[in-house]
Amino acid sequence: MFGMRIAGFMSSAVLALLIGVSSAAPATAADAPAVGARTAYVVDSQGTIHYDKRATARVPIASLVKVMTAYVVLREAEPGDIVRITAEDVRYAAKGGAATASLKAGERFTVRDLLYGLMLPSGADAANALARTYGPGKPGFVRKMNATARELGLDGTRYTNADGMPTPSQGGYSTAADQARLAHVAMSDPTFAAVVGTRTHVVRKTAVHRAHTWRNTNKLLTRAKGVLGIKTGYTRAAGYCLLFAGERNGRLVVGVLLNDQDARRFSTAERLLDHAGDQIAYS
Repeated sequence: MFGMRIAGFMSSAVLALLIGVSSAAPATAADAPAVGARTAYVVDSQGTIHYDKRATARVPIASLVKVMTAYVVLREAEPGDIVRITAEDVRYAAKGGAATASLKAGERFTVRDLLYGLMLPSGADAANALARTYGPGKPGFVRKMNATARELGLDGTRYTNADGMPTPSQGGYSTAADQARLAHVAMSDPTFAAVVGTRTHVVRKTAVHRAHTWRNTNKLLTRAKGVLGIKTGYTRAAGYCLLFAGERNGRLVVGVLLNDQDARRFSTAERLLDHAGDQIAYS
């Protein structure tokens, strides 16, 4: 049922977003909530833009990169496929102080479980294990990420890795508008939607892996009604980022905040969702 509801949203999102149609002008500063993020964007499944603040500016997006990682994996793999964790996956993830899913070399997980480890605690180890497996190799996987971005019309986006950690060249970037478009597409996949809407995922101990409990870093799931996901992110270069989605008056509303402050990004997102809901109700 949940997957069917998301798919229903997506049918109109494909028409409105992927062909670039907008049914309303962006909200003005006079009638929209104050937004301190460097760039922000809110759009619904009918293509109506409810907020636009420099939405095409190209900026680093930290772990929002993992949305594309998950989307590409779901196109390449079956949720029941098995992935083995290597010492390289763990060592690479630990280098830059990235968030991890606390995976250990030699453990084996289903793709479905690794997606929870990727998206809830923002596990860089899960990201690299999935990229290495479905590249083939991490460089091959990044090429698939960029090819998919071009396919979806994300013209302001360039990926340099699967985990969103800064690279020596600092070359990766995206835009708030591109991330909103990607989110609308990704949410049409029932597995993706189920993962990003989960608060806590427990993986019980088996013969091939330890027990794990992964909690979602997206506090919006617990503070606002109708929230469906999606992803948080942070690096020093990107600041605090949030890609969020919620149901408001029968529409899927997606919003993006890039380079914000941690303390206010969730409250800002909640106000933006409610603002979009009010605009939908009176449109």
